[in-house]
Amino acid sequence: MSDNPKLTLELRSYNSESRSHQHDYHQLVLPVVGELELNVGQQEGKVSEQSIALVAAGKEHGFSATENNTFVVADVPSILAPQLEKLPAFIPLDSTLAHYVSFLHSHLSMNERRTSSERQMLLLLIQLFQERYGNSLRLDRRLEAAREYLDQHYQQSLSLSQLATVANLSSRQLNELFCREIGMTPQQYLIEKRMQLAWQLLESTNLSVQQIAERVAYSNLSSFSSRFRKHFGKPPSYFRK
Repeated sequence: MSDNPKLTLELRSYNSESRSHQHDYHQLVLPVVGELELNVGQQEGKVSEQSIALVAAGKEHGFSATENNTFVVADVPSILAPQLEKLPAFIPLDSTLAHYVSFLHSHLSMNERRTSSERQMLLLLIQLFQERYGNSLRLDRRLEAAREYLDQHYQQSLSLSQLATVANLSSRQLNELFCREIGMTPQQYLIEKRMQLAWQLLESTNLSVQQIAERVAYSNLSSFSSRFRKHFGKPPSYFRK
């Protein structure tokens, strides 16, 4: 069992077969190219275009890969996301998750790496898992109310005090609760949601950059472009190529 307290997010390829082993951190394996057959505890499954694997900390597992393969792999300290232990070992890959995996692959393929933004991206991915397959892992109801409000209104101008009112908490209490249960502040969560939508619109629509900026609550194009570049390490025009 190896000690790996750091959160990592990277692209990996696997050899054809591995001995059964375990580690003291959770591991998420997301498909890009090829397939990976896994034994996790007593369960058998695969990482493919239809499925993601979640290997919980301490779970004995082994794998067998196709010849050409690439996966987005996240090593997640159990203390950062203890709730992952309760999720299934194999999770269906729906269209929203597939799009997010595509985004992660695109980001990780860039030369410039942004560790802080990768942490937020991974935390948001964990939230997507929980929303779909962690019905028993309920957040504090006040936090749930605040997060749902952000998810529904992130294309509008929002303030922390406005969000705190929705949650019936003080701004300080809301910040602390968000950090403790989601791993980022409400403002970081809001920025991440906006940047993900902007990236999606840049790649999938013919909207102008100005129109996309307005869709994600930036009336000033310069401010949007600056935030986008800071977040992804590339300007909006990069995703139009």
